[in-house]
Amino acid sequence: MSGPPRSPIGAHVQVAGGLATGGLRHTDDVGAQAVQVFVGNPRGWRRSPGDPAQDAAFVEGLAERGIPSFVHTPFLVNVGSPTAATVDRSIETIAADLARGVRLGVRGVVVHAGSAVDEDRYEAALRQLRERLLPVLDALPEDGPRLLVEPTAGGGRSLAATVEDLGPYLAALDLHPRVGVCLDTCHAWAAGHDLATPGGTTATLDALEAAVGPGRLGLVHANDSLDERGSKRDRHTTIGAGSIGAGAFAELLAHPSVAGVPVVVETPSADRGHARDIALLCALRDGRPLPAAEDASAA
Repeated sequence: MSGPPRSPIGAHVQVAGGLATGGLRHTDDVGAQAVQVFVGNPRGWRRSPGDPAQDAAFVEGLAERGIPSFVHTPFLVNVGSPTAATVDRSIETIAADLARGVRLGVRGVVVHAGSAVDEDRYEAALRQLRERLLPVLDALPEDGPRLLVEPTAGGGRSLAATVEDLGPYLAALDLHPRVGVCLDTCHAWAAGHDLATPGGTTATLDALEAAVGPGRLGLVHANDSLDERGSKRDRHTTIGAGSIGAGAFAELLAHPSVAGVPVVVETPSADRGHARDIALLCALRDGRPLPAAEDASAA
């Protein structure tokens, strides 16, 4: 009998020079088995219509490699904002990235859960989320990408930082079938989840499934942290070099809810950092000896 499906492990890839030209080159260079990309300015509202030739080559290249892909929305997106212009732009951006995701054949479009900004706006922000985002979700094709909600590190009045926060968040969206979850380990750690203590990552994933039900986890961002647990600071570092430690990632990859779920690193990419992190995670996933630094490209 075959075991549970293996999680493909990859990276957020750089697309300088074009989605296919830059993205596929980075994918191959680091040995990525899954990829995440931005399709516009990650720190601004300006959207790119894309180059049809680059898009087609990207889709074809990933299909040839058997690699699943994801789009990450810009960091400015916040459907819970008290500022009407921010909400309008956020909805336009989410809808545009979902439409682009349909054309690119991605599995999911990642969006940060957002913030109510003011403590007394939490319930109003959830109602706003329901009113503005449900029509976008209802318009998605059944075979299109899921919108993957990523809990944040907990700064401000986050609408979802802990995995338990995802319960009311998804309930506000009627547990829509096109909504899933993207779990970022650095965010979870910063929000207070004790991933480093043996059993802590398992408990966090158990709590996630209890909050939103089975099958909602669509992507994992595997990132170690430069800061201590509960810091509410989102500063990624190399797997095993931060305060979370490599053991937590072995536990994560062994959890039943992660079986077959793509995992991407958003760690420093300089000096072949992504290749080393992918090789390390693959070894943890497969129960192999951890690779030496000079063998990091053998993912």
